[in-house]
Amino acid sequence: MSSAVDLLVKDAELLVVDGEREIPGGWVAVTGGRVSAVGAGGTEPEATTTVSAAGRLVTPGLINTHHHIYQNLTRSYAPAVNGTLFDWLTTLYPLWARLDEEAAYVSAYVGMAELLMGGCTTSSDHLYVHPRPYLVDAEIRAARDIGFRLHATRGSMTRSVEDGGLPPRSVTQTTDEVLADSERLIKAHHDPEPGALIRVALAPCSPFSVTKDVMTATAELAERHDVRLHTHLAEDRDEDTYCLETYGCRPVEYFEDTGWMSDRTWVAHCIYPNDDELRRLAEAGVGVAHCPSSNMLIGGGTARVKEMRELGLPVGIGCDGSASTDHASLWMETRGALLLGRYRGGPGAMTARDALDIATRGSARCLGRADELGHLRPGACADLVVWDLHEVALAGALSDPVEAWLRCGPARAWTTVVAGRILVERGEPMLSALGDVLRDHGRVAREMQRVL
Repeated sequence: MSSAVDLLVKDAELLVVDGEREIPGGWVAVTGGRVSAVGAGGTEPEATTTVSAAGRLVTPGLINTHHHIYQNLTRSYAPAVNGTLFDWLTTLYPLWARLDEEAAYVSAYVGMAELLMGGCTTSSDHLYVHPRPYLVDAEIRAARDIGFRLHATRGSMTRSVEDGGLPPRSVTQTTDEVLADSERLIKAHHDPEPGALIRVALAPCSPFSVTKDVMTATAELAERHDVRLHTHLAEDRDEDTYCLETYGCRPVEYFEDTGWMSDRTWVAHCIYPNDDELRRLAEAGVGVAHCPSSNMLIGGGTARVKEMRELGLPVGIGCDGSASTDHASLWMETRGALLLGRYRGGPGAMTARDALDIATRGSARCLGRADELGHLRPGACADLVVWDLHEVALAGALSDPVEAWLRCGPARAWTTVVAGRILVERGEPMLSALGDVLRDHGRVAREMQRVL
């Protein structure tokens, strides 16, 4: 190269470029927020900033396809931890009714810092309780303050307990309010350009919390503005019963009837489709956010990931928290995907590379960004992670750095880079406001939980 690049990460034990290419002793160069070149040791360009990854694994940044960041204000809430999904929700809805702009901002800021520390460089977020306006705006503001890549999904609930749903009236909205604010957010914040840090998707919460009119109108609005769609689907056996009693059909059929069976859609969990429904989802190109820890903690089953991938469904990773999972580590979720895959299908059903592929390229497909996220090929967005495992944990792991990354542990992000900017360095977030925000977060959480 004739001139210095902006950032060079070099001397990696192994550089994982994508699912097909790995470079021992590799390096990756970044210019203008994009990967400009990759190569083997001894061919590095000059760089303005150089990061040594000596002895460490370098991968594309992990991508979180399903999250509820505001819920880190009610983590491990004792009255809810041992309930079913529906018990858990009905216990926490009254607390979440206290959410306001400050709460949305501090929870988002803390949540994104935690995601960065766990190797996540892009996250969607499903904010579906709206007791007050401008909550999604607040979390987008936090993402911009940090420099994080966020797909904010404008969630919604319109069917309160008085209308046969689960949530109280205090966290629901009318159909007109949902659609008007959805359109406002798209116009105010959605960036359709390549390399965008902020995008907006539309995300009615679930079949049992919105009316059919909202599902249908939201799909039409997404088509009109060319944004993506997200919702929970086939998460719990109770959902099957609810849809049969309320709509006279199973959840996937209802999903199809409302215009959601499209390749602009990705869904969370998708645990209980039958074989025919799974094939129909695959034929339509619907993506699935697999949430391993949430599935195990709530004890409601888990997605058939191997079968889904064999059918061609885009499958990504979601941490689905924070109050159900109580963490925001994409490394933990990727390891969970490895363990659950092997638990369900035997030792040949899932490898560490399969799990990494799900957390990177699979997740990028779910978000409609397979061209520029989830890999480190030249031209990709410069989102990458240098991973650190303690030398004690790695003692004896000599033959395969990728398998060791998930089998040994715990691993943490030593360096996290988003759009060419170093946001975690030597394992610590490079966020000057984090201390102040954590203090505010503590105060808001105590107020929300009435722990004063």
